[in-house]
Amino acid sequence: MQAALEQRALKVSIIVTLVVSGLGVGFGLLAGSRSILFDGVFSTIDAAMSGLALGVSRLAMREASERFQHGYWHLEPLVAALNGAILMLLCFYAFLNALQGLIDGGNPLDFDVAVAYAVVVAGVCFAMTFYQRRINRRADSEFVRIDMQGWLMAALITSALLVAFLIAIVLQGTALEHWNRYIDSLLLMLLTLCFMPVPLNIVRRAMKEVFLIAPSEIDREVHDAMRPVMEREGLLEYFSHVAKAGRGHFIEIHIVTTPAFGIGQGIAVLDEIREQISAGLSIPPERRWFTVAFTADPRWA
Repeated sequence: MQAALEQRALKVSIIVTLVVSGLGVGFGLLAGSRSILFDGVFSTIDAAMSGLALGVSRLAMREASERFQHGYWHLEPLVAALNGAILMLLCFYAFLNALQGLIDGGNPLDFDVAVAYAVVVAGVCFAMTFYQRRINRRADSEFVRIDMQGWLMAALITSALLVAFLIAIVLQGTALEHWNRYIDSLLLMLLTLCFMPVPLNIVRRAMKEVFLIAPSEIDREVHDAMRPVMEREGLLEYFSHVAKAGRGHFIEIHIVTTPAFGIGQGIAVLDEIREQISAGLSIPPERRWFTVAFTADPRWA
């Protein structure tokens, strides 16, 4: 159910993004606006990243293969990092483009065309943000969350463009009209600086998973689940290792026992301990690689 919701959200996003990118490029050329062109190019790259995310999402649903014996979960943070990195480069390029526009003395715009574009696209972007937020309450997908952030970024960018274009219209015919040439470049420069933290945050979260940095909340959950288990007679200590890659969680627990532990009870007592630990974890079984090992020699823990 969650995977189906994720794929549906990404498919809708790709279709709408392609429409928005076409509007951005077309209206940007008609209005002579670099900021609108940036909006269109941003949407085009976002559509490509959503398509890549959709492909990886389908892979992640597949069973492990002989070559990928731990499944395909590790591809998800790689795609997220690529997505964030490309958006960072795009923002940096747009900033330089805006700076060059200011140095060249700005550029005149057709503000009527620009306002029409901003009204339509801002409405579409906000609608997609709310749609994906509602879907992701059930899907709980990192890809949908990143895509939602992209739509929110686009909505805020376009809203800011709309405000600036309306101000420029008000300034027409006044003593300040000559500043209208600089509005497009100034706005683009400010927007790229304000929204750079979004792709930076995407890359930061993704690289934590790429480098298998232990998530603190999962680590605490494992220790909380182990606390009642360790009260059993014969369990001396344990060592746990956790990592997260995309929607997959890797949990390894090595329990040190006495040499006589389990004699007379057999394997059943070990499986009972595993069940008790598993019951204390909130991560669904289909999203975790869960291993519990027992040894009487601490060297193997």
